[in-house]
Amino acid sequence: MSIYDLKVTARDGSEVSLSDYQGKVIMVVNTATGCGFTPHYEPIEKMYEDFHELGFEVIDVPCNQFAGQTPGTDEEIHDFCTLKYHTQFPQMKKSDVNGENAIELFKYLKSQKGFEGFGKGPKALAMSMLLKTIDKDYKNNSEIKWNFTKFIVDRNGNVVARFEPTADMKNVRAFVEKLVKEG
Repeated sequence: MSIYDLKVTARDGSEVSLSDYQGKVIMVVNTATGCGFTPHYEPIEKMYEDFHELGFEVIDVPCNQFAGQTPGTDEEIHDFCTLKYHTQFPQMKKSDVNGENAIELFKYLKSQKGFEGFGKGPKALAMSMLLKTIDKDYKNNSEIKWNFTKFIVDRNGNVVARFEPTADMKNVRAFVEKLVKEG
């Protein structure tokens, strides 16, 4: 199986085949509208604007599984993102990324790239402390830990990176830019 065998549901309910993204660099991210990491929309949109014509795509999957930080309908979420962050990339239907109702795309991504830690710094420490109260074994499973976990897929369909929400967005951008410019 490859990522190109999968489909996701768009905000309007239509099916989007990931085979449509063959040959492109893709960022798949689970998002939230009421999270401390919600400002990540801004650098993600900037990457989309800067690299889209070079073959970069964003698949935004809103998810309400983390402290209920994505309330509202798909339309309300879309309105928030376009009005506050001027997002232009496509938004998918609000979906689960963990558990028995997790969409196939996130099951696949987690099977390809497990959790490698939150890194260092105050945000990483805060996330580690929070996760210990939610999942004592969080370090040893590939589940999505919080909103704005980013998976990067190269032009050949390989899941080549997983960035936790605590990752510096400058590092995420540098990684994506290198992939995009390799052509």
